[in-house]
Amino acid sequence: MSHKIVVIGAGYAGVLATKKLVRRLKKEDVDITIIDRNSYHTMLTELHEVAANRVPEDHVRISIKKIFAGRPVNVVLDTIQTVDYDNKMVVGNVASYSYDHLVVACGSKPTFFGTPGAEDNAFYIWSYDDAVWLKHHIVEVFKDAASETDPLLRQQLLTFYVVGAGFTGAEMVGELAEWVPALCAEHEIDRNDVRIVNVDMLDRVVPTFPERLSAKVEKRLRKMGVEVRLKTGVAAVGEDHIELKQGETITRDATSTVIWTAGVEGAEVVSRLKDLKLMGRKRLQTDEYLRAEGRSDIYVAGDNIFHLPENQSMPVPQMVENAEQSAEVVAHNIVAAITGKGQPEKYVPKFHGAMLSVGGRYGTAYVGTHNKKVALPSFPAMFVKHMINVFYFVQVAGWNKVIHYLKNEFFTIRHCRSFLGGHFSNRTPSFMLVAFRIWLGAVWAFEGTMKIVEGWLKEPKLEGFFGGATAWFDGILGGSGGSEAVDAVSSATAVGSEAGASAGTILFDWDFLGFFRALFVSGKPLAESTVSDMAFKMDIPLINAFVSNVILGYPSIALGMQIVIVIAEILIGLSMMAGLLTTFSSLVSLVLLFMFMSTTGLFLSSFWMLFGAVALLFGAGKVFGLDYYVSPLLKKRWANIGWVRRLYLYHD
Repeated sequence: MSHKIVVIGAGYAGVLATKKLVRRLKKEDVDITIIDRNSYHTMLTELHEVAANRVPEDHVRISIKKIFAGRPVNVVLDTIQTVDYDNKMVVGNVASYSYDHLVVACGSKPTFFGTPGAEDNAFYIWSYDDAVWLKHHIVEVFKDAASETDPLLRQQLLTFYVVGAGFTGAEMVGELAEWVPALCAEHEIDRNDVRIVNVDMLDRVVPTFPERLSAKVEKRLRKMGVEVRLKTGVAAVGEDHIELKQGETITRDATSTVIWTAGVEGAEVVSRLKDLKLMGRKRLQTDEYLRAEGRSDIYVAGDNIFHLPENQSMPVPQMVENAEQSAEVVAHNIVAAITGKGQPEKYVPKFHGAMLSVGGRYGTAYVGTHNKKVALPSFPAMFVKHMINVFYFVQVAGWNKVIHYLKNEFFTIRHCRSFLGGHFSNRTPSFMLVAFRIWLGAVWAFEGTMKIVEGWLKEPKLEGFFGGATAWFDGILGGSGGSEAVDAVSSATAVGSEAGASAGTILFDWDFLGFFRALFVSGKPLAESTVSDMAFKMDIPLINAFVSNVILGYPSIALGMQIVIVIAEILIGLSMMAGLLTTFSSLVSLVLLFMFMSTTGLFLSSFWMLFGAVALLFGAGKVFGLDYYVSPLLKKRWANIGWVRRLYLYHD
């Protein structure tokens, strides 16, 4: 009889727990269902980037069906109302779902602490829709301010409050402060007319960090033009104002934008799960195995956990690493219960710290082992943050989402809003490369055609091809020099066997532990050399042995290799000129050039072909080329193959 597992919630914990269950129970008779009210998984920790227009809206959204494509998981779109424990049924708006094991991973929502008007009048960033709504609101506010003649109303429009100076608040206000200069330039508004205020009752920002790191974050915010108002509470939020409280004093400030980031509580569905013990801010009390208190068939993961680990005075924090580690424990314990193999595992989280980005350019981190953590300065902190996000995407959506993430964060970033600035952002229009692509293709086609003329399809010539080049390099290394050389791209005859009148020059000769040797030489004295005289070679013993014993040892293999090279060169040329499958052609040309570089060497005058292949690696044929028509069709067919979707070997 099939074991039925139902997971409520497709957040960090729900998705990771489900993927682990699928992988570990693939040999068991199980039926796994994941239910969420949205059709997509949201990267909650990156919502501020969308809200402040650093990345596209779909950057934080991943289709749940794509995550589980090709896997035996029932993805259900429904809103859960309650759970019937006696009949083991999860009751939703659309249908009911029976279970043997239930995982509650519903996540959180903002909490307003009873502040009048906050829920109705403030913006918040706890969902994809929240972030998109806030982004468009900010744009509209600047549009309205640009044409507003009433100075008081204009000041109200250009005053922004972010309530909460924890991780979410600091990241949101940092992104906003980074975006504002671009908005001011676009709408011709003086930056000094814009007020950005970060307010919190606490005495320092990001109190989870050590005091010195909190001070660094506050200093950065102030440098970006943010007013940081600490030890200040919020008494009320109106449609056009916010009321602040310090002691018994209440002041009112006009504003059209209040962004609430001052804490979270369990999602609404958690409070509807009757008979389960609710603790602070609607979290579910669990035992040490992450089972809901009093229930052996209901597990809790992520933000919904209320659990005090041994020797701890505070419950586990509502952070992504808690979601990841709890998902692992929940999956392990359900697998043990179903298979009867192994022992249940206690939840003993070992958190490795936290990272904070203040805009796209600056960050800080406090990371390390459970017992020892260190602070990272801005550049490595941002690097680690992006690498951790990439690692997460590898787990969830593989290659597809990683490429999407890197593209949005680095390759299409605007206004230099990256810790690498705009150095990786593509700025050259693709049509500027069309003539270069056609010329590179013509050169490849010419080289292949000349090899046919020289008889490469009729008799073996590689012995002279390789031998002449080797003799030329050996002559220079031995001090005899040489006036001729083998150009690995264009020559098919044995040259370089006669010594020249003048000695060559060794520019460098580096041996890397015997694995390979890098040679850079000139066939003439340095003062007389041009790029046509200089050659680079990677001398690799394994390749040398293969060439000597296999290729040159058998004339038929040598002739076959020649034919492959000629055909490859001509096809690369035709492909480049037609703009058809240019990515594949660029990859093949790189392979050929590497092969030439490691056998005969490559003149500097031919290195432009190497760099050209790199420049044309992605999308070069989509402008005035056949890839404009062919690439979408191939991409669609490839992405619809079951095992390709299962391994995420495609890019949207």
